[in-house]
Amino acid sequence: DVLIKVEFLPKETPLTPPQTPFAHKVADELKRYFSRQIKAFSLPIQFQGTPFQQRVWNRLQTIPFGETAQYGTLAKELQTSARAIGNACRTNPLPLVIPCHRVTARGHLGGFMGETRGEGIERKRWLLAHEQTL
Repeated sequence: DVLIKVEFLPKETPLTPPQTPFAHKVADELKRYFSRQIKAFSLPIQFQGTPFQQRVWNRLQTIPFGETAQYGTLAKELQTSARAIGNACRTNPLPLVIPCHRVTARGHLGGFMGETRGEGIERKRWLLAHEQTL
């Protein structure tokens, strides 16, 4: 009972109720996050990636709710490049739970899940605005 992946499904995807106790817990935490009742997830998670990706993902989990960090700042801290940080963010298997949406570029939003415009960047904009309202 660990969360290994979060996916954003198309809007037309029919909703189905959770089928297991763990799925109920995941659905409850997501509902509480989106209704502004919690600022952090307490779900047990497990992710697979390269040692570098895991280092970045672990660091992303320390960015406080309602705050952002820049790709370049994280790159200096982790002794790598901003592009490498962006690539690790793009491959994040647990968006929201590992808050890659809180990483921005200097002077603009950057990307979200590999997208720099369209639905992905609008989702990032919405998430950042959502976290600012608590």
